[in-house]
Amino acid sequence: MHFELAYGKGRLGLDLPGSAAVTVVEPTYLPGLPDPVAAVRAALAAPIAALAAPVAAQPLAELARPGMRVGLIFSDITRATPHEVILPPILDALAQAGVPREDITLFEALGTHRRNSEAELAGMLGEELARTFRIVQNDAFDPATQAYAGRSSRGHEIWLNREMLECDLRILTGFIEPHFFAGFSGGGKAIMPGMAGLRTVLGNHDAGMISHPNATWGVTEGNPIWEEVVEVALAAGPLFLVNVTMNRDRQVTGVFAGDLLPAHAAGCEFARRTAMTPVPHPFDIVITTNSGYPLDQNLYQAVKGMSAAAQIVKPGGAIIIAAECADGIPDHGKYGELLRGAESPAALLETINQPGFLEQDQWEAQIHAQILLKAEVYVRTDNLTRAQIESALLKPCVRIEDTVAGLLARYDKASAADRGFALADRGSETSATDRGSAASICVLPEGPQTIPFVGIRTQER
Repeated sequence: MHFELAYGKGRLGLDLPGSAAVTVVEPTYLPGLPDPVAAVRAALAAPIAALAAPVAAQPLAELARPGMRVGLIFSDITRATPHEVILPPILDALAQAGVPREDITLFEALGTHRRNSEAELAGMLGEELARTFRIVQNDAFDPATQAYAGRSSRGHEIWLNREMLECDLRILTGFIEPHFFAGFSGGGKAIMPGMAGLRTVLGNHDAGMISHPNATWGVTEGNPIWEEVVEVALAAGPLFLVNVTMNRDRQVTGVFAGDLLPAHAAGCEFARRTAMTPVPHPFDIVITTNSGYPLDQNLYQAVKGMSAAAQIVKPGGAIIIAAECADGIPDHGKYGELLRGAESPAALLETINQPGFLEQDQWEAQIHAQILLKAEVYVRTDNLTRAQIESALLKPCVRIEDTVAGLLARYDKASAADRGFALADRGSETSATDRGSAASICVLPEGPQTIPFVGIRTQER
């Protein structure tokens, strides 16, 4: 059986033996909208309002006014947001409202990620937009750029980018897909962590919040991380949301604009129907990706793909992830340092769960360690050395087919031993039904664009 795995900007071929029991899980494919720019324009003109609102939400061209300072918030290079589709219609609507270019600032929602170069910004936004508009990249590590906006109901300080708070209107852009601890991406995540200070991010992503059972894929209500994200976003002041959903070809399939909560909820429900897929049982081996570029730029981001696979791997099973990791572990941030300083996943979790422990990227290391307590993880990449992979408490995979063959042989040997004991008890010889591979395999060719869960419906090949 041949598969094509999302990998970097291309595909990675995979051939598995026809005798293996293989289940393939992919997102429900929806074709891209025939004219996504027109769809964004239509959504801006007829936005989604809260059901309890006495009047319909105002179109963006009416909501904005001359003299307003407008902040247009966009995601960074680690996200596949189609800025070329979303931003021009928004800027046209602002121009229609009489807002001059000099009163519009583009804010890059970096969260705790690294700054993007001028070339990267031009590649993301287009040279004309990057050259024409003032761009502010959020610096979560510089308190001088932040302002205090109160405390959340959970007691965490809210520090947000000062210039963004000084705007009269904030337009949040992004795309919606299931998220491994916030439930779904998009929505208020443009503000928190995107435009937040480190103190606020650390509070929202602390060990207790990350370990909460509802801090997981596809869950919003009752998820403390998502609920605080919304709370922090609303503390920023007037907001207008413009989010999209996409298919595996990075084509826009839906546009959701308007009031933050109802517009994001509509997008989440749309994404849930296409991306959340049930499988009948957990698997011995799960082969996944991190959805290719730009999501598989480094190992830090690839934890998402590992987490998607961990939802359906058997305890003690194996996950194999293919991620290009052109940006390494990466070198910036504390994720790699936390992994290198740990003797084992259990020791890493013990450190992170110590009272008062707060470090940048501890959330990614925490989830990384939690996955390793359930299954071993093999990494297939062209940009990390064996030493780098092992320093991250992971196992190198040179060729997926060879790793699968080794795992199948191991599982078959263990199963044969178990069958031997059972047959000795029965006093009989091995029958035809006792022979053959004992291991089950699941393949997620698009990685976390599909979030599998143990349910009742799937398609086998």
